[in-house]
Amino acid sequence: MADQLARAAVDGDVAGVAHLLGAGAEVDAPTTAGRTALDLAVQAGHAETVRVLLAAGADLRQRAGEYGESTPLCLAAMHGHTAVVEVLLDAGAPTGTQGSMASVPLVLAATVTKQGHLHTVDALLRHGADINGVMRDRTPLEWAAAFGQVPMVHQLLARGATPTAKALSEARAGAERSPKAAEKYALVIDALNAANIED
Repeated sequence: MADQLARAAVDGDVAGVAHLLGAGAEVDAPTTAGRTALDLAVQAGHAETVRVLLAAGADLRQRAGEYGESTPLCLAAMHGHTAVVEVLLDAGAPTGTQGSMASVPLVLAATVTKQGHLHTVDALLRHGADINGVMRDRTPLEWAAAFGQVPMVHQLLARGATPTAKALSEARAGAERSPKAAEKYALVIDALNAANIED
C-alpha cells in the first residue's frame, strides 16, 4: 500500500491519496525505495497533496530526499516549490538548520539555481526565516554574492540582509575566479558598496 500511496502522491492525485489513507495506508510508511509519500509529493511540487498528507499526520521533520539527507522543507526550497513551502511553513515546519547536511532552507532557496528562487525566499522570510542565518559559515547574502546572483543580492539587501565585508570579499573573489562573469560580479559589488558594509 505504501507504493500505491507514493504513486498517487507523485501524480498529485489528491483523491487517490485520500482514498488510500482512508483505506488504512500508513501515511509515513516508506516505499520499497525507502521514500515516503510526503517526501515524493514535496519533490514533485504538489501542494494540495502535501496538505492532505500533513492533515493525516505525516511528519514534517522526517528525512527526505533520495538519500534521506534532507527534510521536506529543504527539498521544497531547493526546487523552488513556493506553494509547497507555504503549506509546510503553515503547518509549523522549522526554518533553521536541518537535515544530515545541516542545510538552511533559505540558503538553498536563494542559491541552488543561477538566479535563486525569489518567490520562495520571500515566502520563507514572511514566515520568520532568519535572513542572516548561517550555513557553512556564510549567510544567504554572502552565498548569493559568491555566486554573482545579482537579483538575489538586491532582494536580500532590500529585505534587510546585513551587508558584510565578507559578502564583498566573496564577490571580489568570484570576479577573479570567473573573468567572463566580471560584469555580474561588478553589479553585486556595486550593490554591496551602496549599502552600509559591516565588518
